[in-house]
Amino acid sequence: MEFRRTILWMILVFSLFTLWSNWKTYNNPAPINSNSEQVQNPATPNVPSVGTTSVTPNATKESASQINPNSEKLTFKSDVLELTFDTVGAQIIEAKLLKHHDSENSELPTTLLNYKDGLYTIQSGVLSQTANKTFPNQASVFKLVSKEEFKNSESAKIVFEAESDGVKVKRTYTLTKDSYDIKVNDEIINIGTEPVSAIHYLQITRDGEKPKDTVSMSNTYWGYAVYSDEEKFEKIPFSDIDDKSADYISKTTNGWISFIQHYFVTAWVFEGGKEHHIEFRKAGQNLYAASATQVLGTLAPQQTTTTSSHLWVGPQDQKALVKVHPELNTVVNYGWLTFIAKPMFALMSWINTVIGNWGWTIVVLTIIIKLLLYPLSATSYRSMARMKNVAPRMKLLKEQYGDDKQKLNAAMMQLYRTEKINPLGGCLPILLQIPIFLTLYRVILSSVELRGAPWIGWITDLSVQDPYYILPILMILTMFLQMRMNPTPPDPTQAKIMMIMPLVFGAMMFFFPAGLVLYWTVNSLLSMLQQWYNTRRFTQTTNEKILTHK
Repeated sequence: MEFRRTILWMILVFSLFTLWSNWKTYNNPAPINSNSEQVQNPATPNVPSVGTTSVTPNATKESASQINPNSEKLTFKSDVLELTFDTVGAQIIEAKLLKHHDSENSELPTTLLNYKDGLYTIQSGVLSQTANKTFPNQASVFKLVSKEEFKNSESAKIVFEAESDGVKVKRTYTLTKDSYDIKVNDEIINIGTEPVSAIHYLQITRDGEKPKDTVSMSNTYWGYAVYSDEEKFEKIPFSDIDDKSADYISKTTNGWISFIQHYFVTAWVFEGGKEHHIEFRKAGQNLYAASATQVLGTLAPQQTTTTSSHLWVGPQDQKALVKVHPELNTVVNYGWLTFIAKPMFALMSWINTVIGNWGWTIVVLTIIIKLLLYPLSATSYRSMARMKNVAPRMKLLKEQYGDDKQKLNAAMMQLYRTEKINPLGGCLPILLQIPIFLTLYRVILSSVELRGAPWIGWITDLSVQDPYYILPILMILTMFLQMRMNPTPPDPTQAKIMMIMPLVFGAMMFFFPAGLVLYWTVNSLLSMLQQWYNTRRFTQTTNEKILTHK
């Protein structure tokens, strides 16, 4: 029994070591591409192609203002977003998330879209299906038509306009208070004297350099993704785009394209019921693009058509994401443990709405898990108490049979049957802790709700390691005490392994998120109390039963 429990503890430690290795690996990640690769300019990356139509303005490293002297930067703010627009393309070239601090400087907001340090922008525009015509796209110069601030309203609008080859595009961005959902409305008007055939596109352009947030984070997904009702959620990593092996749905009538990084996401959610063609491609050296294009058909002179879409630029806030699209919360990366992690996070969210503190939420969650596992734990401790009481008799059996392991094992099995001891009784609770531990690890690392969430005193962020290592030290002490309460394994090697285990386990925990260490520390404390209570409760009964067989 003790040998099996030792093996399970080793499995748990091995699982932890694997997680720890990933954590350390991504603590100092190597860049995806060499520094010699040049990032292209946000004003003129490749425009998506549809059918035989392809418009590909040249991409260079210079800034938009150097390429086009008419480029003008405009700032537009809500209570959660500070957006920088470029009149070239009427595109958002920078987005600051005012309620989420920068990973390296807590005094500064997180910058999501960015055109200064690398390239990460969103674009939209109109393409012509007729040769030698260029309609307003991300390389066109737009003019600011109006800018309505919030004031006493719940929303604010900024409107741009551009004309080219007989087509006018009037673009309206609408921001709402306390929301990262930006409504984007494009009004396409044929102001010419002849019919025109047009295509509307939405695009996310990104270079291949990992954001600085990744330096201190774990191995979570970083790359493009697409959702459709037909194929559901599909990840499109850069490597698949590079070798042209990306496999994804080519068209859908209800879905979105996105770029996902740790805690944050940018997504174009296109208008439902309208067919969109999806494309992921390499747009240049170390530059990638995801686009969704919609064929508008033929517009008669003076005819107007309108496209509506949602642009999400913000955190992976699951409650808010589903309001934009019912499946947009699938961008939260729980990996292969999603089927356990989602209900666990839902339970944690409910607890947090009552308590209002994510640290205490983890404590309450630990108590709930302990209560759910109590029947199994009680059986385990009952077996351990009986094992402890029959230890003298087992010692006598070993002296009696010496090196005859076959007879010794047979005698021990008979003793187990007589005393109703389950040799595996102490293993199941440890085994169940492994998926629970791994799931909570994924929840803490993948849920933006815990980023920057404090507990008490020195724990100001549950998603990063304890700055003073108080919790890991406390956890090691509780594990040592818990080990001392267990029967000493008869094999000296096993005994040494069990004594070293808390040190190995605890040493790794020094580098893990405080929220995860908090869970294991509380779990160890509760296990000690439960073991003390159950051992005391069952020992007397077990002793009485043993005496009847003497």
